[in-house]
Amino acid sequence: MQRRRATLRFCPCLLLAVSWLLRAAAADGLVNEEVKRTVDLSTHLAKISAEILLANQGGSPVQSFTLALEPELGPHLAYVGASVKGEEEEDESLELKETAVHGRSGMFFQVQLPSALAAGGKLRVKVETVLSHVLRPFPTHITQAERQLVVFQGNHYLYSPYPTRSQSTRVRLASKTVESYTKLGNPSKNDEVVEYGPFKDVAPFSQDTMKIHYENNAPFLTISSITRTIEVSHWGNIAVEETIDLRHTGAYLKGPFSRYDYQRQSDSGISSVKSFKTILPASAQDVYYRDEIGNISTSHLQVLEDSVEVEVRPRFPLFGGWKTHYIIGYNLPSYEYLYTLGDQYALKMRLIDHVYDDQVIDHMTVKVILPEGARNVHLDTPYAIDRSPDQLHYTYLDTFGRPVLVATKNNLVEQHIQDMVVHYTFNKILMLQEPLLVVGAFYILFFTVIIYVRLDFSITKDPAAEVRMKVASITEQVLTLVNKRLGLYRQMDEVVNRYKQSRDTGALNSGRKTLEAEHRTLTNDIAALQARLKAEGSDLAEKVGEIQKLDGQVKELVNQSCQESERLVAGKVKKETYITSEKTLAGKRQELISRIDSLLDAL
Repeated sequence: MQRRRATLRFCPCLLLAVSWLLRAAAADGLVNEEVKRTVDLSTHLAKISAEILLANQGGSPVQSFTLALEPELGPHLAYVGASVKGEEEEDESLELKETAVHGRSGMFFQVQLPSALAAGGKLRVKVETVLSHVLRPFPTHITQAERQLVVFQGNHYLYSPYPTRSQSTRVRLASKTVESYTKLGNPSKNDEVVEYGPFKDVAPFSQDTMKIHYENNAPFLTISSITRTIEVSHWGNIAVEETIDLRHTGAYLKGPFSRYDYQRQSDSGISSVKSFKTILPASAQDVYYRDEIGNISTSHLQVLEDSVEVEVRPRFPLFGGWKTHYIIGYNLPSYEYLYTLGDQYALKMRLIDHVYDDQVIDHMTVKVILPEGARNVHLDTPYAIDRSPDQLHYTYLDTFGRPVLVATKNNLVEQHIQDMVVHYTFNKILMLQEPLLVVGAFYILFFTVIIYVRLDFSITKDPAAEVRMKVASITEQVLTLVNKRLGLYRQMDEVVNRYKQSRDTGALNSGRKTLEAEHRTLTNDIAALQARLKAEGSDLAEKVGEIQKLDGQVKELVNQSCQESERLVAGKVKKETYITSEKTLAGKRQELISRIDSLLDAL
């Protein structure tokens, strides 16, 4: 009886051992037949890609395999991805899940295959890894005239739980200048490329230190923190604002900074950063770039077909250890990113966007401000993030606050530029809340003014005050009509520009005739108001008369500009002559308008 009990106690242990042996046998069945690694060290990131020919030499199909990363490189891992290498079609991304391997240190990921790899089968897999802050400046301090040298320390072999039959490694550097590099397997060097291998029959979890000391003057820019705020309005606009703390993480500047040498010598401060390009969505508009001081006018904006490119130029060049802080914002039309079905809404936007090429973000905070009254909010992200407690945001005409989703994540790179989706419900009736508040406020205001105006608190009437009120009313009408008349000139410019493109004389004459009729009507109305001012004995009538004379001169210049355009289209004048004449007319016209504005300010 005791022997039977002992047998029963032993059976579960035996089953666990057998199960472990079966899993080990399945793992041992996988072999890396061929590995081609490329280590790109041409920027401040280490981008490692590997093409692996995975072979199943076991006796059963395999549903997944394990990726491994060295313990020394684990803290620097920003991105890892795997895909099935196709011949003609695009690569198919594979699902990764972090796991652990008993008795081994490092980071491990279980990769799910799209279909089981049969016994004896082979599959070509592409693995991409991006490491941040792995390149170490050496020396750590350099002068303005010196070039930057960095050290990379990695592994000659693919760190893998499976044996590797054949492996080669190709290292791409930022320059030809290499101070030193490890000589395992008699590597070859050609310009910026160092090639190791092929290495035969590499054991699992093999490690051999690869150390390369070379020149790298690429921009070592790091975003210490970025707060990306997305404010959604159901009135057709999405406002995006990014608050960025940026620092140069390369070799620290040793000694003083000479602005004279920096501008005179092209190689002075070669590792510094003068500017960088930020890519915004193609529909971005009303772009602004500023800091605590105010608007930074050194930036440039270029509208392309598929994007808006902003050249961000800080107030000073960034050397190692230097940092800057700025804010960039823009507006987007909501119809491109906001989808609706009844009361159900879905906002699809990038969780993080492009700030500069090969960007590194140490800490990111994303805030999505939804319309007041949004509920049942749900956030879908392409990768794991940390959700913070929701907040409330108050702005104009809000009563109980707008819900704010807050999410954070550390160590992001360009591969993290992916779309998120925010789902929520919103009752469309609530869109009437703000207009009704505005209407109610104006109603109360006007009602109060009407009552106040109708009450006479004076003992005796003041004729002078009545005259001043009449003059002020007439002056206000003059200002409105003059501004409206000046607007006609801008409309005329648009008509002329369309004419130069379409060469449609009929459209030009029709537009000119309409605008001249409106101009004549406005001029007559202003003359009538001038007569009323004169009748009231106001000296403002003379200023209005002077405005009329100046407007006549402006009109004459506009007519001359139109005639020049007709001559240009008819081929009677050369383009260079036309441009010169147009600049002269525009200058005179601007001078007259400035004088008119000065007179309007004096009214």
